[in-house]
Amino acid sequence: MAGRLKDKVAIVIGAGSVGAGWGNGKATAVLFAREGAKVLCVDINPAAAEETAGIIAAEGGTAAVQRADVTKAAEVAALTERCLELWGRIDVLDNNVGILAVGGPVEQSEADWDRVMDANIKAMFLTCKHILPVMEKQGAGVIVNIASVAGIRWLGVPYISYHASKAAVIQFTKAVAMQYAAKGIRANSILPGFMDTPMYVEPLKGAYAGGDIGRMKDIRHAQCPLGHMGDAWDVAHAALFLASDEAKYVTATELVVDGGLTAKIA
Repeated sequence: MAGRLKDKVAIVIGAGSVGAGWGNGKATAVLFAREGAKVLCVDINPAAAEETAGIIAAEGGTAAVQRADVTKAAEVAALTERCLELWGRIDVLDNNVGILAVGGPVEQSEADWDRVMDANIKAMFLTCKHILPVMEKQGAGVIVNIASVAGIRWLGVPYISYHASKAAVIQFTKAVAMQYAAKGIRANSILPGFMDTPMYVEPLKGAYAGGDIGRMKDIRHAQCPLGHMGDAWDVAHAALFLASDEAKYVTATELVVDGGLTAKIA
């Protein structure tokens, strides 16, 4: 089933990884390219995006890099124009940017609330604002937004802005899907559970086992019904399915990728 995105152009927002290893966006960008897409790797950290694009190029794929802070409208407009200048169309928008800050409504600062909400939901609003008109003109397009099971479940750690922002992603995606369904555009969200990626380690290490990262990982592995956390490739393969024509009748829904976590009550 190689070539599932042949001749497609994809923008992957958050295509770099915040640490060593594979983040969701990095894995998704590489997998999209392996399946034939031309990929614009967008990240606030250009070196991280360059690393991803370098992997794609080394495998014979096609990629370009755009540095952007996707909480800024002008920078989102610029990345949209760059993609059109390079390849003339945008078939897939994959939104992977996500951050978290620990704390409930009393403990969390207003600054952290604003920072998380801007990165996790305002950024999707801005990418959709600028890219939906391109897809509408084409008469086709796919949007994949990364939410979280934290948008529908309590996960044992108070991070109120993360819970709220990921719930917002889910409903935002549904609303976009319904508004644009008749225009040939699909939109779906992915809800990862506990994933062993670089993203969660630094912000959550103080919330588990006194900062013992190894113990924190053991605890999170043990909480998963399958006995282990997922990884970035689990999210990437879900994104590939939703972006491909195999999901041509799938829109306005959530794909849970959590190893059974949300079915568990204890």
